[in-house]
Amino acid sequence: MSEDGKERLLRIGIPSKGRLSELAAQLLADAGLSFRRTERSLFARCKDMPVEVTFLRTDDIPVLTAEGAIDLGITGADLVAESGAEVVHRLDLGVGTCRLALCVPDDATVDDPRKLAGRRVATSFPRITRRWLADRGVEAHFVELSGSVEVMIALGVADAIVDLVETGSTLAANRLHVLDEIGRYETVLVQHPGLAATALADRIVRRLEGIVIARSWTLLEYNVPRTRLADAEKITPGFNSPTVMSLEDQAWCAVRAMVKLGDVHAVMERLEAIGATAVIETRIGNCRL
Repeated sequence: MSEDGKERLLRIGIPSKGRLSELAAQLLADAGLSFRRTERSLFARCKDMPVEVTFLRTDDIPVLTAEGAIDLGITGADLVAESGAEVVHRLDLGVGTCRLALCVPDDATVDDPRKLAGRRVATSFPRITRRWLADRGVEAHFVELSGSVEVMIALGVADAIVDLVETGSTLAANRLHVLDEIGRYETVLVQHPGLAATALADRIVRRLEGIVIARSWTLLEYNVPRTRLADAEKITPGFNSPTVMSLEDQAWCAVRAMVKLGDVHAVMERLEAIGATAVIETRIGNCRL
């Protein structure tokens, strides 16, 4: 409660625009934190919980969380690492996965990061890059930029770049290739370390966790001859164990089990190979494990 007796709103910061803004808003909505943002508004009140959503620049969220301007923040783990902000990591959100890579021209003679000693490296991530190169005994000259860096080599500004890489198509267009990978990052939920009452924050984290877990699993149901049940259970062991039910035909049984989403096609093929029929996949919208 606040000093005037009103319930204190827990404040969550999310990106104000871009793909990550859409992903964050959808995650909150799926977790029951629905809100409506009016045009150009910086704040939006959630309907059924004492929560206020604040729309911020993505790279400001780690610092503002550390300073207590917001209680929870959704941002990239790369930005958290680059900022050096002291925040509490609460949850990996399973979206916005990217990799930070050291890249050089296709015709470069540099084939080892250690050969960059004394050379120019353009990047929007100087803190991460400096630490990574220092671990390899390399001291370089950094050209710190806030935007796209792929063109810096063509402009003669740098000998190498460190940037986020997704498909690699942008690198190919600029005749660059990855020399080494510095790290992999994803979208995370972070918390102000001095947040006094964490019950509501814990509740929100648990809701978001249910959505994140649900997005990585799917539910398979199928019929299988009882003589092959042991083989089927090895293929679909489920989260704790599969659910097995007898059918009217005692020679058959029905099985229901959670399966990792990335494995579902291979699992269905293996089930078919042992005689399973009526194999049905149902996507999971939310769950608690």
